[in-house]
Amino acid sequence: MEQVRVAVHATDPLSRAGVGDYLRHRAEVTLLDDGRQDEADVLLVVADRLTTDVVAVLRRNAAGSGAPTVLIANEISQTELITAVDCRVVAIQPRAAVTTDRLVDSLVAARDGGGVMPPNLVGELLKHIERLQRDVLTPHGLTASGLNAREIDVLRLMAEGLDTNEIASRLCYSERTVKNVIYGFTHRLKLRNRSHAVAYALRAGMI
Repeated sequence: MEQVRVAVHATDPLSRAGVGDYLRHRAEVTLLDDGRQDEADVLLVVADRLTTDVVAVLRRNAAGSGAPTVLIANEISQTELITAVDCRVVAIQPRAAVTTDRLVDSLVAARDGGGVMPPNLVGELLKHIERLQRDVLTPHGLTASGLNAREIDVLRLMAEGLDTNEIASRLCYSERTVKNVIYGFTHRLKLRNRSHAVAYALRAGMI
């Protein structure tokens, strides 16, 4: 098994030492020395609360190496949860419930593109997504993908190989409207051309 390279940020020396004891002898993990955070597959942050300083660390990591983050914390509010997820936190472990196996599983899952969260936090995230859909996306005619229904229709027909004229005929739009729709989402999503747009939409599960 390929080892997970882990950089650790702890708000106090005791927490850092404790995490080191948990992970030092696990074959799945390589602990990186200070100053090597850019080499990390995963950032592990240990904190009592999501203070301003801790959030700053998360934001620097997200803007820098972009490595996914595993967070160990005593407690986290709904607002802090959303902030954490915005900062690439993909796994959260309550401090009192952490075991070596759970921590290693979280680190491996984060490295492999997964996430691990307690059920109550998953519930909070789902409620947030529901509110976002209801209060922000739906009033503007958007879906969770950031595309509106018309853009998704055009993308689906593009994926079927139809040209602009055929798409316009199928959807009862003018060719100019179809071109404007295509320009709109390719420009907004920074896509190079139609083929790139279709590939992007398929990978993202939009169509």
